[in-house]
Amino acid sequence: MDKIRYGIIGFGAQGSSYCNILTGTPAFPGFPAAAIPPHTALGAVCDIDPAKREAVKAKFPEIPVFEDYKEMIASGLVDAVITTVPHYLHHEMAIYALEHGMHVIGEKPAGVRASDVQKMLDCAAAHPEVKLGIMFNQRTNKLYQKIRDIVKSGELGEIRRSNWIINTWWRPDSYYAQSAWRATWGGEGGGVLVNQAPHQLDLWQWICGTPVEVTSVNINGAHRNIGVENDVTIVTKYANGATGSFITCTHDAIGTDRLEIDFSAGKIVVENSQKATVYRMKKSEPEMNATMDMMAVAMLTRSNSAGGGLYDIEEFENNDAWGVQHGTVMANFASHVLFGTELLAPGSDGIMGVRLANCSQLSAWTGKTVSYPCDEAAYNAELNKLIEAEGKFPVRD
Repeated sequence: MDKIRYGIIGFGAQGSSYCNILTGTPAFPGFPAAAIPPHTALGAVCDIDPAKREAVKAKFPEIPVFEDYKEMIASGLVDAVITTVPHYLHHEMAIYALEHGMHVIGEKPAGVRASDVQKMLDCAAAHPEVKLGIMFNQRTNKLYQKIRDIVKSGELGEIRRSNWIINTWWRPDSYYAQSAWRATWGGEGGGVLVNQAPHQLDLWQWICGTPVEVTSVNINGAHRNIGVENDVTIVTKYANGATGSFITCTHDAIGTDRLEIDFSAGKIVVENSQKATVYRMKKSEPEMNATMDMMAVAMLTRSNSAGGGLYDIEEFENNDAWGVQHGTVMANFASHVLFGTELLAPGSDGIMGVRLANCSQLSAWTGKTVSYPCDEAAYNAELNKLIEAEGKFPVRD
């Protein structure tokens, strides 16, 4: 076997784009198609909606189409599945696939509740013959890979503070009205924390580590006709005393994407997830603090218009084309299954960002600072209250 045949579960916006990527089909007429990821192929597609199944047949007539994902898994036509379905189904479908000998790439988020994700991870551990990955396509961004390497090397000292403002996904009410499950506690499990922000929550902990405490102020339905959170401010504390903040919303039409990481001997600033500036201090801040009087500080300030007296600067960028990142995850996963290549986003990492989101919600709901990871039973109980009050979907075990 030299290719992994992917079965796409769900032919919605994301599932259809994956079909395009795996077949080298342009997303839009006249739009350039990306090369098919190495060692991958589209094996089959599944969707419960008859209209979507007909759409698959019309666009990809050579591709088998199924109504039931379990039948697709049993067909022998696919080697791995990708779960592009509503969030509560991610772990359920992954568990079934793993138990039936199928490799899985779980769509983000890995689940709504950390306890559900843990069930999926326990299943994967019980079936080591099949592999589990997560569609964290942002981890393929070479800019963030390089930043993580710099952080892990320790060359800038220890992290003191990190701040990420990420508001670059404006969504009008018409977006939320597309499907009945969107922006609901019972159908989606929340708002911006489970839909738009999971990639950045993952990158934040992937680069800066996991906190010990989380405090969050979340506004449900801020300037939108929805009942879930779409304006979030998270404050975190870390074991070494560092702090962090993560600010996100879906009502900022202009938007900001800026990450700052402050170290004891430098700083990293990222703009729009494309350009990074690394400041390497010539003397660490603790050394300067211990040795410099105010005259020396004044002289340094006057001579540092270009950073010459205080730091050196390195800049680098990432400009991946559309489809490259998702295709890279598929190619990496296929290479992992076929050749043992290290996974960029192993399934076990999927729980980290979900835990952060759960902590944020529980803190906001209770008005208290919570430990990381938070009390899963307390989170589940509060979420179930919201689902019951909403009255649109049944409470899941």
